[in-house]
Amino acid sequence: MFIAQVIDQHAEEAAFLAGLRDYAVRAPHYDLKHLTTLDNRIEAHLDGLRIADLPGLEALSQQLGPNARGEVFAATVLSFETNNATAMGILVEHVRLHTGSERFMAAALGWLDWERVSPWIERMLASPEPLFRRLGLAACGMHRHDPGPALLAGLSHADPSVLARAARTAGELRRRDLMPAIHAHRQHQDAATRFWANWATAQMGDEEALEPLRQFAEQAGEFQYRALCVWLAWQKREYSIAWIRQLMQNPEQRRIGIQAVGLLGDPVSVPWLIQQMSDLPHARVAGEAFSLMTGADLALLDLELQDLPDFDAGPNDDPEDSNVVMDPDENLPWPDPQLIAAWWQAHAGDFQAGVGYVLGLQQSESSYRQALVRGQQRQRIAAACGIARLRPTEVLFPTSAPAWRQKALLGEPAAFGRR
Repeated sequence: MFIAQVIDQHAEEAAFLAGLRDYAVRAPHYDLKHLTTLDNRIEAHLDGLRIADLPGLEALSQQLGPNARGEVFAATVLSFETNNATAMGILVEHVRLHTGSERFMAAALGWLDWERVSPWIERMLASPEPLFRRLGLAACGMHRHDPGPALLAGLSHADPSVLARAARTAGELRRRDLMPAIHAHRQHQDAATRFWANWATAQMGDEEALEPLRQFAEQAGEFQYRALCVWLAWQKREYSIAWIRQLMQNPEQRRIGIQAVGLLGDPVSVPWLIQQMSDLPHARVAGEAFSLMTGADLALLDLELQDLPDFDAGPNDDPEDSNVVMDPDENLPWPDPQLIAAWWQAHAGDFQAGVGYVLGLQQSESSYRQALVRGQQRQRIAAACGIARLRPTEVLFPTSAPAWRQKALLGEPAAFGRR
């Protein structure tokens, strides 16, 4: 009974942490160090389930309810590691029935070593079923492994979800030879397909894709920040400045405008950012933009408010409240405008107006690389777009990959890492 309880605890913790990781890779307060700690914790609980062998996998299978997400991740890892076809079949049926669980199966395929999953990926890419095609293309994208002819086949598939995933993978791999095939979908009626088609070709230097990306950047939703990062990385600077000025005339666009100012990185905007820190709905994102530009860690430098304001932008326990959107800035520090103004007065001379900065350094391949090493996830996503602009023939840096894989790409020590 004790052993069963230990196995159940490993299963619950692995599932919970996998769900947390899905959020962490896009979170404003996770950096590579934090991601390494999280990944090591996941791996430790997976190890406990590996030692348990079949009972470990069974414990996860018993937790596959309608809302299972992290459980799908952990069960997929163990199923593919043991080549357990029965467990794989159960998982696939679960993913077919429950929307939202597919991304966790795909994440697990990205977590596993390529040598272990590649035979299965080849079968998925050859499958007539859209689910398997999406999973196979997603795994190739996460591993930055070129699937060859299967990518072109994906770009001519009848299912829009396969088209979207194929376009995304082509963009991650920078397959310029596929630009004509991707162009065919740049005005697709499906929003995801339209976004990833334009995102992909923009990453390859296609100026015609910038206008559709601008439209996505102006619309709240899952594609907004990604569109903004790519658009600002590839758009001419004078156009970007004019667009941001126009954006600021609309109060509803204030938040994305603040993020754009931070990504552009011109210190001439710092006084305006400090003003925004007195506006509670935008204070924290303005602090984030300031940190992205200057490299000033608000918590480390004690530039935070000591008395937190009474402000709640996220959902509450009231069933009658229609606000169900999570606060995107929930885990950001509350900046103290007066302390930050004093800090800026002391350090403004270190910055040159009209020049773009990232984490206190002039924007360059070297500074973007440093941002990948020490920046937080939203900052790292932007840095990866900056490097992509400067190194247009290389695959995109995978900011969501397992931390040990990212550190290997950056030449950083793995620190416990994966076996």
